[in-house]
Amino acid sequence: MENFTIKDIIDILLVAAVMYKIYRMVSKSGTAVIFNGVLAFIILWVLISQVLQMRLMGAILDKFASFGIFVLIIIFQDDIKRFLISLGSNQTFRFFARLFKSKDTRDLTDADVTSVVLACMNMAKTHTGALIVIEQEMKLGQFMDTGDIIDADISTRLIENIFFKNSPLHDGAMIIGNKKIKAAGCILPISQNQDLPKFFGLRHRAALGVSQETDAKVIVVSEERGKISFVSDGNIEANITPERLQELLTKSMNNKK
Repeated sequence: MENFTIKDIIDILLVAAVMYKIYRMVSKSGTAVIFNGVLAFIILWVLISQVLQMRLMGAILDKFASFGIFVLIIIFQDDIKRFLISLGSNQTFRFFARLFKSKDTRDLTDADVTSVVLACMNMAKTHTGALIVIEQEMKLGQFMDTGDIIDADISTRLIENIFFKNSPLHDGAMIIGNKKIKAAGCILPISQNQDLPKFFGLRHRAALGVSQETDAKVIVVSEERGKISFVSDGNIEANITPERLQELLTKSMNNKK
């Protein structure tokens, strides 16, 4: 204990913080049970190899650990991506990133936000289902390619017409980026989270899925319940008012500046 310094305390706290952050992310994706198993294996490995110094058993676990790292990368590839997204979205890192790039002009204007909110309010009243993805720092080109490119100015009427029940594009997702409605009828990844309430349908699972893989902000209008939900960073805020939606969208735009 005489060699235990303040640096060791900081080291332990940093490891604990990282493990907690990782656990929070994997719990949202439904892989928390696997993470708990990995954590139990690591504790057992350290106990046998370092504390008890059982050489034969320790050597076997060492072999498992050396190959296991590649298996873990495959299993947790989506969680690793979300961790890096979270790290890149941190205000400190984003501040330094902005020092090396020109001023970002992709943010929605107040008029754009108002148009989106008004469309969602009208669609909620008529129980018209909608799924709107708003691009942030990460490009969403791979999802745009699954739908039809529109590249039109943002307007309430156009949004409502695209999601009109007889429209051929109403079942897919709309993607908004660079102050434009870029594409519609897009296919999004589906979240496998088993903890979602049963009344959340495919649109909510798709919104959660794309928010877990990217930094996009997503709006869902429920066709069955006529309610609006806002999805960000793998979290769903359900049954919100148009005023709350405007507040969340405005806040998300301001956080990018």
